[in-house]
Amino acid sequence: MVWSSSLKNKCFFYMRRMLKSKTLSYIIAISLFIGFLVFVALRQRTPINFSRLAGYESLILEGFINTIIVSVIALFGSIILGFIMYLMTKSKSQTLRTIADVFTEIIYGTPLLVMIIVMAFLIGPAFNSFNRIVWALSGIIIYITPYMSNVYRSVFKSISDEQYMAMDLFGFTATQKYRYIIIPQVLRMLMPPFMNNFSLIIKGSALLNVISHRELFFTISLFQTRTFAYSEGYLLMWLLYIMITVPLSQLTKYVERRWSLE
Repeated sequence: MVWSSSLKNKCFFYMRRMLKSKTLSYIIAISLFIGFLVFVALRQRTPINFSRLAGYESLILEGFINTIIVSVIALFGSIILGFIMYLMTKSKSQTLRTIADVFTEIIYGTPLLVMIIVMAFLIGPAFNSFNRIVWALSGIIIYITPYMSNVYRSVFKSISDEQYMAMDLFGFTATQKYRYIIIPQVLRMLMPPFMNNFSLIIKGSALLNVISHRELFFTISLFQTRTFAYSEGYLLMWLLYIMITVPLSQLTKYVERRWSLE
């Protein structure tokens, strides 16, 4: 009992030491990043003066919110279309599978900026529709769709044949298979890649500035044009995007760790 208690105390000690070491490492890393930002700010030709933001807070906040809104819409749209494309790749119809393959290759060969421009300025007007934000947002959804399809493919492929055999052995109906075995596993595995793709969509939404949509990039560009505070605008833009994507990335890592232990 004495040896066991001593062993436990040593384990707790080393765990606390590792925790402190990790915390210290994060503090050092964040301090280095802040120090780099300060260095960059001090090396500008004109002094950084964020007081020039006064009066433009609502404009920038509008862009910040619009960025999140269009990103959420694009995420859910690509989740739905990605699942449809996944079903097409698994279809018994050779035509549907071929359409999905050709579509995927076309998207993989097209930059996101080009997709947005083509959708907003070519495909939309071809259908007598000039709502550029709708078509540009559709371009983002279409661009992410093949990546979502690959997520579905890898997740469903991870369910082994042995599990299907076990479900058949125990007499599970099709509904019971999906309700109790397949869907719970799929949801756990889908969440982290969905969140990663959401981060990609947020960063890609900056390209909507080419259609003058009032997202974060465009509103800060307006602020820069009116005040000539280019250094302040670029620095603020960088920080605001980091404020969205870094917590999302950390949340993704937390979900992966939490669910891997359950």
